[in-house]
Amino acid sequence: MFGRIGAPEIILILVVVVLLFGAKKLPDMARALGKSARILKSEAKAMKSEGKDDAAAPSGPAPDAQAAAPRTIKAAPGDVTSRPVQEPAADRTTQR
Repeated sequence: MFGRIGAPEIILILVVVVLLFGAKKLPDMARALGKSARILKSEAKAMKSEGKDDAAAPSGPAPDAQAAAPRTIKAAPGDVTSRPVQEPAADRTTQR
């Protein structure tokens, strides 16, 4: 009885969403959600590649080249802002 959601129920839900948020705000909300998803995906990819780089690097002091050039988060397409990433000062040889 309650487990079946068909086309009429989905249409009703969409109509309620449009009435609650308004037709003008929905594209902005979708754009912001897409931008957040792209940032999350790029950060997850950077963390995954950083983990592979740490495993392949020799266990010694960190090179000074990394400290001299801070990483930046790339802005979404169409967005002109980017911000530097604050790296923790802790030793990178410790396991998390």
